[in-house]
Amino acid sequence: MAGYPENRLHRLRKTAGIRDLVRETKLSVKNLIFPIFITYGENIKTEIKSMPGNYQISLDNLPGEIREITSWGIPGVLLFGLPRKKDETGSYASSSTGLVQEAVRIAKDTNPDILVITDLCLCGYISHGHCGILDGENVDNDKTLDTYREIALSQASAGSDIIAPSGMMDGQVGTIRKALDTNGYTDTAVMGYSAKFASSFYGPFRDASDSSPSFGDRKSYQIDPANWRMAMREIQADVDEGADIIMIKPSLAYLDVINRARASYNHPIAAYNVSGEFSMVKAGIAAGIVDAQTIILEILTSIKRAGADIIISYHAKEAARWLTEG
Repeated sequence: MAGYPENRLHRLRKTAGIRDLVRETKLSVKNLIFPIFITYGENIKTEIKSMPGNYQISLDNLPGEIREITSWGIPGVLLFGLPRKKDETGSYASSSTGLVQEAVRIAKDTNPDILVITDLCLCGYISHGHCGILDGENVDNDKTLDTYREIALSQASAGSDIIAPSGMMDGQVGTIRKALDTNGYTDTAVMGYSAKFASSFYGPFRDASDSSPSFGDRKSYQIDPANWRMAMREIQADVDEGADIIMIKPSLAYLDVINRARASYNHPIAAYNVSGEFSMVKAGIAAGIVDAQTIILEILTSIKRAGADIIISYHAKEAARWLTEG
């Protein structure tokens, strides 16, 4: 191979047209999913202070949100609920009239073609804020699976396209897949939060969803941030249990895990560009340190380049606007 001066790689960067022609990674609005936080009440649209431009909204404001999202070409949403009441078992999470279940119906009534993903966990519904049923101060994995089964069936019955269990309980994907199949929901997909790390990047989300644990932490069931091999074992477990899509969460500090998963699996891969990642970028933009459009699109492109097919991001609406407007 010829070297410099015969080999001049600048030739492929000279103009915007050439750069577009040879671009290896192409980010599309069709790669994006926008998370929505549903709260009780009427005519509620409360901005989440730590997540500028994101809101807790009541069900009556959901149709307008769905119309805006789909107008930009975003194919789907990920729904979270903030219930009025919590208890020791998170019973409201499986209610047929729960916030998420009602939100699924409203979203589908507003636009039958929108992809609706429902987060399945107990942290926002249970009084102590952990992701499962407690035995003393420890999460009882197997008892929690019984509850997850009921939540999954209620979400599928409401019309959810994809159930996304996020609690990191051993066996959660297999339990949910079996429950769906034996109850006639064979076409409902499961997206496992397969490699969900015990990350410091979740802080703003816990503010948004009112889901902070009242004691301790989640390190006994979420993955140690130092462990990529353990993450791959978790992904393999979800694949073995029938996950249709695997997810890595967070994204930016775990691009290596996304890339390793892409090299090892043919499954669709989702990456969650989480709240702390979002809020740090917004703080930099507000301080005038970085340009909004260039940094957000660079971040989302890096996640796609690492191997993600699906990017769940609070930047989705503004990114979609830039991508569709050119």
